[in-house]
Amino acid sequence: MRRPQNPRPGNLPAELNDFVGRESELDALARSLDESRLVTVTGVGGVGKSRLVTRAAALLEKRYCDGVWLVELSAVHDPGLLEHAVAEALGLTDHTARPPRAAIVEHCADRRLLLVIDGFEHLVDDCAALVRELLRRAPRLRVLAAGRLPLELAGEAVHPLATMTDEDALRLFAERAAGVRPDFRLTGHGRGHALELCRRLDGIPLALELAAGRLRALSTEQVLQRLDDRFRLLTGGTRGALERHQTLRTAIGWSHELCAPPQRLLWARLSVFAGQFDLEAVEYICSGPDLPADSVLDVLSGLLAQSVVLREDSPAGTRYRMLDTVREYGAEWLAATGDTDRLRRRHRDWFLGLATWCELDWFSPRQAEVAARAESELPNLRRAMECSLESPQEAHLAQYLAGTLWFLWVGCGRLSEGRHWLEHVLEEETPYDSSRLKALWVLGYVAVLQGDPVGAISALTECREEAEAAGDATAAAYAVHRTGCLALVTDDMERARGLLDDALGRYRELGELNSNVLMAQVELAMATGFLGDAERAVAICEEVRDICEDHGERWALSYALYVLAYAALERGDPERARRLLLESLAISHGFHDLLGTVLALELLALVTVTEGDAAEAALLQGAADRIWPSVGLPLFGSVYYGAPRARCEELALRELGGARYAAALGAGGELAPDAAVARALRTRENAKARRLPGEREGAGLSAGEERLRLDQRA
Repeated sequence: MRRPQNPRPGNLPAELNDFVGRESELDALARSLDESRLVTVTGVGGVGKSRLVTRAAALLEKRYCDGVWLVELSAVHDPGLLEHAVAEALGLTDHTARPPRAAIVEHCADRRLLLVIDGFEHLVDDCAALVRELLRRAPRLRVLAAGRLPLELAGEAVHPLATMTDEDALRLFAERAAGVRPDFRLTGHGRGHALELCRRLDGIPLALELAAGRLRALSTEQVLQRLDDRFRLLTGGTRGALERHQTLRTAIGWSHELCAPPQRLLWARLSVFAGQFDLEAVEYICSGPDLPADSVLDVLSGLLAQSVVLREDSPAGTRYRMLDTVREYGAEWLAATGDTDRLRRRHRDWFLGLATWCELDWFSPRQAEVAARAESELPNLRRAMECSLESPQEAHLAQYLAGTLWFLWVGCGRLSEGRHWLEHVLEEETPYDSSRLKALWVLGYVAVLQGDPVGAISALTECREEAEAAGDATAAAYAVHRTGCLALVTDDMERARGLLDDALGRYRELGELNSNVLMAQVELAMATGFLGDAERAVAICEEVRDICEDHGERWALSYALYVLAYAALERGDPERARRLLLESLAISHGFHDLLGTVLALELLALVTVTEGDAAEAALLQGAADRIWPSVGLPLFGSVYYGAPRARCEELALRELGGARYAAALGAGGELAPDAAVARALRTRENAKARRLPGEREGAGLSAGEERLRLDQRA
């Protein structure tokens, strides 16, 4: 599941250690962002661009009521994933078939936000094109970028980042040295040695941090002497200064030389990872006869101690990463050993196995853990698919991986990226029928949820025909199931019921039981209920509920609860319907499943007006209206799914009248999805309990909600 949102919109990471110096640069960036809508910080690797822009963004956060959002692109290699990375950073979940760029532009169009783009140089042309359109279409947007070269767009203010001044460099070195040796002090000769070291390293922050890491074993004077000897060697014995880029590479290389052989080997092998990685993956991918698995932790700890590897805590547990410049150095050494291809295949194989485990474990009490793990590993999963697509003989592995990740695409709100990969891997013809067929039915499923019936029926028909020809009963069952799902959302209820009954029979014959099978039951219950057999619909969903409780499944449960709430409301029990819907809503929102979220909000609005609060019901409808464009055609354009909406509107209009109903809709439309869900989950009693003593009625409401409250009083 995604981590909870910060109180202020945005996704800037917390600083792991103190930011040192750069006061004048921070002031200059603040002034530039006042005058220009695009500001780019450029400089060599390791000079501190990323840290500077994130620090500047944090200091300016209060200027941007819609938040500061960081997009990190260093691990994104495929230009086709650029827009997906930006959408992900903005927290956008778009279930539609439209290009991600359209969703990004629509989101930014009327918002005052700061977009921080870091590490774009390898995607500079595509990134420049996207930023150009965003700045043109979103007049209140500002962009702060960091890369090794500018974007070269009109109006861009470029800030070449110099290395640190002697004073700042000395402060940084002392700060980091104290982290390694708490007794470290800048006194006497030690201060002079440290200052000379900072000058020899040209004030490059990464080089200084690496040098500070050596103080566990050496004095400052010894570090300086050994580094100075290396510089003399590279400059032919003179004291002429190296170019700054070469200074950094020399400092990294010197750290590399001072590492023990097993540490050098692990450093090189770690370069195959994209983004973060965990210990289990390192032990499998990087171990061998020359680096036993049981020694990896100790070797990794040595690299951590020298600041070559950084530790980070995440929702998926303790993880590690290397800075880009350090990773690049390791990759060069790995290439020099001729071992790159083998390590990349081991990396790919590990993540194929991880995806397989995640798919199986999705149907278990560890579903939330699986969601967090898969999301944190997404850069590595992408790299595994890219690796497989480089060889026609291994393309079937990319098809298998893209299909196996259906739970990530569908259950965790990543339909758009899922479709990108599924279509991409299916461009390759492979003789491996099972992998291709799985990718086809998953593509059909994604297309159904995106509201693309043409794309869905094309993929599902191909899957079913090829599955029957190949005798693949499993793929045929999934194709029938998803064709039934398509009939359900396009109001062909009799056909939907027949296909879903057929699919469930096939699943029983196969002994198949997982979240997809449970969803087939829920969808059959929906079709059955819409056709007037509420009793059978309830019985089906109660069975699903029991199975979910037995297996710890939550995602399919949210949809079963939705159907049970619908039935409870039809039976005249709005209190029970509300309890069921609030549980459904909490689960869907936790998995970032927008479809489940917006369906629950729509039905909750009808419950609310039935309970006598027409204004709140209309507000919930307005909140749902804001979400639907990211899901697809509102309520699928379905008469059946749209019936609760129509009934709620009728009752609310009768109670409020046109003007007050419109005001309530508008107030709901101002609520971001997170705020709308939080409001829906909050009971009236909790809201009163949280009101501060003496706080006026309506405090904390949005402008639209305040207008609505005044209208109601009038």
